[in-house]
Parts: sequence; structure tokens; C-alpha cells
Amino acid sequence: MMTCVPLDTMGRGPAADRSRCSLSVSALKGLLSSSSIWKVCPLRMISSSPWYRQKIKSNSFSNKTKTLHRSPACCKVKAMLAKGEEKKPQKGGGKKRRHPGEDGEGEEKKKRGGEDGEKGQRDGGKKRLDALSVGYFRRVGERLGEGFEDNEEREMFVENVLSEVKGKATLVALDRTGSITLQRLLPLSSLGQVGEVLAELGGESGSEFKTVCCDRCGGHVVESAVRQMSRWMELSQKEPSATTEEEGGEEEESCGVLEAEVLSLSQVVRDNNAEFIKHVHGSHVVRTLLHVLAGCVGPPRTESRPGVKERNVAPQLTDFEIPTSFWYELKSLTETLMENVNLSVTDAVASAVFQTMLTVCHRKRPKLCKQLLGRVMEYLTSRSAAPGVSPLLVFLKDQASSRLIETIIQLSHKSLLRDLYKNHLKGQLVELALHPIANFPIQRLTAASAKCKVFPRLFDELVQGVEAILAAGHMGVIVQLAESCAESEERQDELMQCLLRAFHCAEPGSRHVSCLPLFMSLLTYEVYYHCDTAEGSTQTEVPLSSICYHGSRLVQALARFKERSHLLSSLRTLNPADLLKLASDPAGSHVLQALITTSSDKGRGKILKRMEGLYVQMACSRLGSRVLEAIWNSASVSQRQSIAQELVPSESQLRSDQFARHVWAKFALSHFVHRRAHWQEIQTGESKKRKLFSDILD
Repeated sequence: MMTCVPLDTMGRGPAADRSRCSLSVSALKGLLSSSSIWKVCPLRMISSSPWYRQKIKSNSFSNKTKTLHRSPACCKVKAMLAKGEEKKPQKGGGKKRRHPGEDGEGEEKKKRGGEDGEKGQRDGGKKRLDALSVGYFRRVGERLGEGFEDNEEREMFVENVLSEVKGKATLVALDRTGSITLQRLLPLSSLGQVGEVLAELGGESGSEFKTVCCDRCGGHVVESAVRQMSRWMELSQKEPSATTEEEGGEEEESCGVLEAEVLSLSQVVRDNNAEFIKHVHGSHVVRTLLHVLAGCVGPPRTESRPGVKERNVAPQLTDFEIPTSFWYELKSLTETLMENVNLSVTDAVASAVFQTMLTVCHRKRPKLCKQLLGRVMEYLTSRSAAPGVSPLLVFLKDQASSRLIETIIQLSHKSLLRDLYKNHLKGQLVELALHPIANFPIQRLTAASAKCKVFPRLFDELVQGVEAILAAGHMGVIVQLAESCAESEERQDELMQCLLRAFHCAEPGSRHVSCLPLFMSLLTYEVYYHCDTAEGSTQTEVPLSSICYHGSRLVQALARFKERSHLLSSLRTLNPADLLKLASDPAGSHVLQALITTSSDKGRGKILKRMEGLYVQMACSRLGSRVLEAIWNSASVSQRQSIAQELVPSESQLRSDQFARHVWAKFALSHFVHRRAHWQEIQTGESKKRKLFSDILD
């Protein structure tokens, strides 16, 4: 009868001392014949056997399967890891891409590099995780993607995998496959387990943190570990009856381990702050550390590029409670970073660190942020420049420092904005708005000053260069100027007249009705209507075209003005084909929605009158259906009834269309057909409720 094999930490068998673990030849043959042994058995037990080395040379494992009695924990982990290979059929006739070292050729390479798989191979003097371990962690990653049936199964799996990480955490973190697996494993681990991993990565004194943090793969692991501090308050939120006093004490102690390691990491960053904030990978660790010390975290960093819609969207931050020690450590870390404030204007990577520092402090430590803003501005304005020229004018035109100034403007209080304009930017706004880099900080300044007394002076200066700014192609400046006018409710008439002149439709007055297509396309009257001269030309009907993103944004901002008669008059002159084109265009649909929903009932009725006969086509369009729903939500009961009457005869077409069927359901058109009185009663109630809430909000 075969005896039970001691699997120690991986299988939680009876033997705890690895030095005494051994496998008989017959038992090892039986293990190696199992398809899942590579996933469950500790790697040291297999690779240290002379019989295994001999079989590696011949690359001929026995196909015979022998029965091996294992502890229940080991069998369960084996079954958990084996699920992945049973569920996932291999493509290409069973062939699968392998990591070097998982087939015969790889084993030969491993053999030539030396047989000490545990210590890792050397490539250019750098230790690497051995191929057998890489394959193991790849399969662990695959198993993590399948999920777990219960918490007990998950905890057992995590504990066993971390036992394999123990002793070689740095090698695992610096390997691409191991790094990805660890990043996915740490959120499933307890805070004590995370603290132990972080402690091993840092070494006895934390001196190893720098090497790991400044590595492409290792930096991600450290970030993932530090981010787990956001779960720190979960212990205090648990019910007292849920855990015993002894268990509660152990959990608090484990949390203390992670807290101490985060503080140790912060100390290493403070000791080497210049190197960290300039390093392309280490700087990300510093930024994550700033978030955690402040008590707010965003979504985890990924290797994939963000989508188009995500690039210009600020990440959503989640606040959490922090230990008292973090409160003081954040102050110390910011003080240390300020010693190298000069790097914030010369190095783009360091500039991003300072932007993060200011942003998180503005959110969680407003007083500290105010001090930091003042000190950064003091440094920027104290640099030497040409006589009579503010040094800010130089920094605004630099790629790295301009982004920092953008952040400062966005977070500044009113007095700092006033000082910035009065002492440094007055008389220079148009020139800066024409600059390819400096125009972006000017956009932020225009947005931030919308509610300040300085805005009218800033507007008066910028409005003089509107046509030149348009010619330079810096449409963002014009759009932001319009949005700030809408928000502040000042200088709206002046901007509208300026735009009419800039697009050559101010004189004669008959050209006013052409302003909407010109604004949306950002083309002058002569270019849009193909006229040679500005005077004496007659307008010819031109199909609506060339609707651009910034043009759409401009009209949406103008639609919020108190006086928008020019836009509405121009909209009512569009023929049905142009209106349908507008409703179905990615940029134009937002314009139509803004103009209709912001109009009065009377003005909306005039527009809807022009759109009669288009509702079915709009309902069957991806973008048009969204506009139609927005119109419905702002329409009166009588206007809804007119829309419903036009849609009902096309019931079969609407019900079969992928977009229109949602319109049919949301408008309750079946109810309208069979129980019209009840439908009208419901619509009247909704209209009254909407009007009531509108009055309260106003």
C-alpha cells in the first residue's frame, strides 16, 4: 500500500518542514503521470528529484497513471485548477502556444542555463523566474478567471498559491505572467497576506522597494498591494458577533502589517524621491501612494489603452477611511516632493506626479492644497525671464509645465486666479490662445473664471481675437468662451454678434437665418455657400453637411443663452431632409436635442411642426431614436399625442426594428391604440409632475 505523500504548505499535509519533504520514485512517477500535477504540487518537491532530471533529459514521461492518496485540501486545489483545462478546448487540433520551458525544446534551454530552476535563470545578469514556475502562474491566472463557488474555496486557493509565492515574491513580481497573476490575486487575499507579500518585496529594511517599483511589471504589483488599504475599514464595519475576539485581534494585527509596509514604502520614496518621480514606472507607484495616503483611490491602472470616450474623462475617485499615521505621512511626503519642485516644470513624468499630489490634496486636504498651490506658483513666478516678461509666459508654452499650470488653474481659489490674470497674463491672452500648447491653459482659465469677477475683463480681451483664433484652428478656446458665457450669464449678446461677424453672416440681416449651418460646420458664409464675394451674392440652397464636433459643442453652448432667436429661426428654415440628417448625425443629433429641449412649448411646437413626417424614420435610427425620446420627455401632452398618432400606423415596422421597438415600448403606443383615454390621463399626470419639479429646481 502506498503511503500518503507529505505536501506541506501547498497541500496542507502533515509535513510542515520542507527540508524533510521527499518523494519516492514510484510516487513521483505516479504524480508526473497525472495531468494536473503541475498545478498543485510544490515545484521544489518535483524539480529537486534526480529521477525528474533524468526524465527531463530523455523527455519521456511515463503514460501510466497510478493512484496517489492526497490530503483533502490538495485534492480540492487540484480540482479547482483542473477546471480550466477541462473547460477550454485547445485551438488548432490540440496545439497550444507554450512558454519556453513547457515543452522539450524549452526544457533543453533550461538545462543549458543550469538546473537550478528554483534560483531562476540569468539573462544579462538579471534573475528571472524559471519556466516551470511561469507555467504554474499562468494556469493560476486562468483559474482565477473562472471564479469560485464559495469563500472557503477561494481562501484555500489563495492561501496555497501564496505559499508558492513565498520566498520568491520578487522574482514572481518582476515576471510578466507572475505580475499579472499577483495583481489579480491580491484583491482576493486578506490584508495580512497582502502585507506579507509587500514585506517580502521590500526586504528587511525596505531597500528592495526601489528595484521592484521601478520595474515595468513589479510596479503594477506594488500598486495593487498598496491599493488594498482601501479595505482597511472593513474590519470595523463587521458585526461584533461575526468574529471572535481572538480572530478580531489577529485581523487588526494583519492590517497593521500592511499599514507598516505602506509607511515603509513611503519612507523609501521620500529617501529617493527625485529618482522615483522621474522614473516612468516608479512615478506611477508614487501617484498611487499619494492617493492611498490621502484616502481616495481611482480605478486600477491597466496596460490597455483607454477608449476614445475615456481619454478626456477624469477618473472617478472612491473615498475611504485611513489610519491616523497616513494623515501625517501625506504631509511629510508632500514636503519632500516640494524639495524637487523644479522637476515639475522640466520633466513630464515628474509633472504628472505633482498634478496628482495637488488633485488628491484638493479633494481630501484643502488647506494643505492651498499651501502647495501657493508654493508652486511662487516657484514658477520667481524664475528669471526677460525684463518685463512674466516667466509664466514661458512655462505656459512648454509641454510639461503647461499641464501642471492647467491643474493649478483648475484647483485655484478666486484670489489666485485674479492675481494670475492681473500680474502675469493681462494683455497676453490672444497671443497665448493662438499658441499650439498655451491655448489649453487658457481654456482652463476661461472655465475656472466663469463665476469670478475677473471674467468680463478676460472676455473683453479674448473676444478681440475670435476670428484669428478660429483661423488658427483652436476651436476649444471659442467653445469654452461660449460655455463660460452661458454659465456666468454675462456677455452673451456680445459673443453672439462677434460670432455672426466672424462667420460673415452679420450683414446683411437676411444672412442671420444661415447661422446654424455655419456654426455647426465652422465655415464662413462664402465657403459654405460657395460664393466668390461677400457682397451682392445670393444664397443658394445647400444640403446640410460638414457638421463637426467643435461646431456641435459651440451650438450646444449657445443654446443655453437667454437669447437664442437667431439659432431657432435658422433651425426652422431647414428643410425636412436637413432635419433628418441633423437628427441622424453623431454630432448634429446633440444640437437638435439641445435646441428643442431648451425651447418653450410654443417654440418647440413650431419646430415639431417642421418635423412632421420624420418621426418613423427617426425612430428607426440609432441616433434619431435617442433624439425622439428626448423630444418626447420635454413635450407637452398635445405634442406627444401628435407624435403618437404619426407613429401608430407603422406599428409592424416599429415593432420589428431594433431601435424603434424601444420607442414603441417607452411611448406606451399599444396603450395609446387600445385605451387612449387612460393613456392620456397618465401622460397628463406625468406632465404635471415634470412641471412641478421644474418649478422647484428653477
